[in-house]
Parts: sequence; C-alpha cells; structure tokens
Amino acid sequence: MTGTLILAGTPMGQPGDASTRLREALATADVVAAEDTRRTKSLAASLNVEITGRIVSYYDQVEAARAPKLVEAVASGETVLLVTDAGMPSVSDPGYRLVVACADAGLPITCLPGPSAVTTALALSAMPSERFAFDGFAPRKSGARNDWLTSLVHEQRTVVFFESPHRLAQTLSDAADVLGADRRAAVCRELTKTYEEVKRGGLGDLAAWAADGVKGEITVVIAGAAKIDENVTLESLVAAAQALADSGVRLKDACAQVIVGTPFSRRDVYEAVLVARDT
Repeated sequence: MTGTLILAGTPMGQPGDASTRLREALATADVVAAEDTRRTKSLAASLNVEITGRIVSYYDQVEAARAPKLVEAVASGETVLLVTDAGMPSVSDPGYRLVVACADAGLPITCLPGPSAVTTALALSAMPSERFAFDGFAPRKSGARNDWLTSLVHEQRTVVFFESPHRLAQTLSDAADVLGADRRAAVCRELTKTYEEVKRGGLGDLAAWAADGVKGEITVVIAGAAKIDENVTLESLVAAAQALADSGVRLKDACAQVIVGTPFSRRDVYEAVLVARDT
C-alpha cells in the first residue's frame, strides 16, 4: 500500500487564510516537508494545530538530495505533506523535483488549493486575465533582463513575475525603456499582509515611484502588447521615432513608443534611426 504526496498552499501573511484541509493535513501527515521548519511550526501554533508527524526541512539547497527519501516515504505508505513559506509549492518555490520524482514512480499526488501571489496579484492588477503568462523571477543580470524584456515586446498576454525590492526600480526602468513608458503595469507589495499596497500606472511612472525604495515581497503585473499591425513598415517607424526625437523625446523612448502594436522591436527601430542619420 502506497501513501500520498500532498502539496498544500499556505497563507502569504494572514494565518486566517489557511484552509480547514491544511489544518487537518498538518495535524495528521506522517511527514511534513517544510521550506522553513520554524515558520511552519509557527504557522501550526497560530492555527492551534499540533504537528504529530516528522518534520523535515526541504528548501532549494537540499531539495535534490532529500527528494529520494521523501519518495521512499510515500512508496512505503506514508503521507508526506509539502509546504513552503507562503503560497503554492513548486511555483517558484521548492517542490518541483519531488513532484516529478513521485510522478515518475507512479505514486499518488494531490493538492490542497490555497493562496497564490500570482493569481492574487493578477486579480488586483486591473489587467486582462483571460490569458496570462507567469515568468517566475525577473533575471538578475542586466543583459539577461533586457533580453527577457525584449521577448515581451510583442507578448499579448498579461505577464506576471516576482522581483526583489532592491532590484525593482532598475527592472521597472529597464521595462519602461524596452516596452515603453506608457505600457500599463501594477506593482503588488506585501499581498494579504498589513501593509498591502498595489500601485498601478505606466511603467515610467512606476519606475519613478520605485526609485525612492520599496520594501516587502513584490509581484509585478505587466499588460500585454497591443495587437500587431503587420502592415506597418520599418521606414515609417524610423520617421515617426525621428520626429519624436526632434521634438525632445529621448531616442530610446521614442523608439519604444512607436513600436507598440508593430512586429518590430525597439532595437530594430533604434539601429535603423542611427543608420539613417549616418546616411
């Protein structure tokens, strides 16, 4: 007889968001695999739940090494509850390797639905949510981040991603440069917590707001690109960008503005403008 791997969503800030099923699982699971055992014990205490099973740490650095033992536990008939510090396991949190290992072994896996920063931010953003993409954490290095942002120039789905507070201002500034200062976005800070805040506006305005420093856990939502006009020409965009630049708009900003709804990137137009100026 085999056991079950249970993935459980945990509160992002308010213990009251814990489900009844999470309470029951914490109290009855044979093994509780926790991203941070201290935080999980604190959560259980706030819920008046006693964890009776074994509790083991399961965070990024030990995930690969500890997954096999947890798979063995499920295979031997034990119930293994996997929880992270907040939100759903395996969504930019530990859990993916364990889910894959149990799935490959043909072992039962279930999920206790719960809080998610991704869907919470999407709901609060006032952005279209019929189609969206989740991109995890924004790349840390400038070059990789700009390549990633360039890939979003023509992305028509709403995009959700996480960012650290000390990199937020630079990421928003880069996004304004690549995607256009007027592209709509929302920065969701400390979701469900006491100091929850949602700032909505153009990427340029949000970058200026974040320049003074932002604290807390951050989820960013960026609106999708407008429908592409396949009939537009590069020459017409070069002329439009040059006209904006002549009126005082920074050339990079001008290029970002004119590409909205076209199949061209800011770099395409920027380089073409430079070539036209040299001829």
